[in-house]
Amino acid sequence: MSRFAGRDKSLHEKTPRTGVLLVNLGTPEAPTADALRKYLRQFLSDPRVVEIPRLVWMIILHGIILRVRPAKSAKLYESIWTEKGSPLMVISEQQKEKVTLKLAQELDEPVEVALAMRYGEPSIDKALNNFQQQGIDNIVVMPLYPQYAGPTTGSVFDAVVDAVKPWRWIPSLHFVGSYHQNEKYIKALAASVTEHFEQHGKPEKLVLSYHGMPKLFHTQGDPYYCFCALTTRALAKALNLSEDDYVMTFQSRFGKAEWLKPYTDATLEQLANNGVKDIAIMSPAFSADCLETLEELVEENKEVFIEAGGDNYHYIPCLNDRDDHIEAIVEMIKPYTIRP
Repeated sequence: MSRFAGRDKSLHEKTPRTGVLLVNLGTPEAPTADALRKYLRQFLSDPRVVEIPRLVWMIILHGIILRVRPAKSAKLYESIWTEKGSPLMVISEQQKEKVTLKLAQELDEPVEVALAMRYGEPSIDKALNNFQQQGIDNIVVMPLYPQYAGPTTGSVFDAVVDAVKPWRWIPSLHFVGSYHQNEKYIKALAASVTEHFEQHGKPEKLVLSYHGMPKLFHTQGDPYYCFCALTTRALAKALNLSEDDYVMTFQSRFGKAEWLKPYTDATLEQLANNGVKDIAIMSPAFSADCLETLEELVEENKEVFIEAGGDNYHYIPCLNDRDDHIEAIVEMIKPYTIRP
């Protein structure tokens, strides 16, 4: 049967519509070794994520990593899992609902909003095929990664292109590549920090911990490090912080290669060793709380800081479904919904 069989071809009878695709990284379907094995297989098979020669990496991935890591990762996911499921999925659904509502309030024509994950479900391919079936002629892809990176935003672009390649007719496509300096995004970050300071007091040091990346990626031209630095600079300016008030770090390194520095855990240990007793930590790189924040920042790195001599460790949540965050996302989407 043709891949186009069953599709409604009467596009001239359909009302032109815009579809918005919100995309995040993904999550396993359950905190189990089997679910993690399936998820990690897809994630770590992405050549954007791991740039080791394919044959060598496939041997390592299937011969070692997928035999050992799923069980370990499952325990970590189990520690953050909620009654409703994965925190990332729950928050992403809340973001989608709020974006849908706000777009409906602010636009004259209806917009279809869908959620997809780069790895796992709901998939980018299925979401875009649903748009195709609806005859949507204008698609806005919004990867929810504030700072562009090849392994995240670039990988989403790859998946979108792969999904639409077989289509006979490709509608207008708009891709939001990065929003690391977006005024409303920075304003929302600053508001979340200010609210935390008002409640808990200003710490001796604000730690801005971004997801890590192999240093080689940066050397070869990935702009992620620079975009993180620009976000940090813009946030510090919005908060009127001096250079002594904050530090930018990188977390979640994997493997033996050198990653972007300074490392979050090493920095926290050094701060405590130098007599810093009170810190607040956040990650502007994540649009929604997930394993890397709820387990790694809230639990693991707190333990590092306290054991090294620190006293007060406060985690500032991601922007999640805050109204000012939703407003920022919607304001970035709206220009692409305007038809000529």
